[in-house]
Order: sequence, then structure tokens, then C-alpha cells
Amino acid sequence: MNRIPTITFGLSLSAFTAFSYIFCVLFDLWLPNYAMHEIWQNLLPGFIWLTWPSFFLGLAEAYAYGWYIALVFGLISYFLPLMSRVFTTKFR
Repeated sequence: MNRIPTITFGLSLSAFTAFSYIFCVLFDLWLPNYAMHEIWQNLLPGFIWLTWPSFFLGLAEAYAYGWYIALVFGLISYFLPLMSRVFTTKFR
């Protein structure tokens, strides 16, 4: 089984979370009755609706969350095949 390239996965997942954040902020501005900014304030430390410094802080945090998920998933996808080989050879 091939490993997931961590750098590529991290960049793509971080770009996805950053674009999703921008889309959600634009959605909140366009349809304020369905706004999610209370959720963003709980998920992103320091985020306050809506100031420019807070917007860029939220964007950086969304990007960082993408890297966090990519690194954790990359480690899991690296160690699970190793552990399965250890357990299948040990218990044969």
C-alpha cells in the first residue's frame, strides 16, 4: 500500500479548510438569518465577528487545523499498516 504524501495532503487539506472558512464567512454575510458565526467563535480561539484582524486570524487557524488533521491522519495511515503486519505475523 502506498503512503499518502504528507506535504501534498497537508497543503490540499489546509487549502480546503481555508476556502471553506472563506465560503462560510461570505455565506454568513449574504444570509445573516442562517449565520454560523457563533459556531466560529467557539471553534476558533480569538475569533470575533467580524473585524479584519479577526477574519485573518480565523483564516490562519482554519489553515492550521487543516495541517493538524493532515499530520494526524498521515501518522495514522503510516502506523496502521505497520501494526497490522506486526499482529498478522505475531499471531500466525
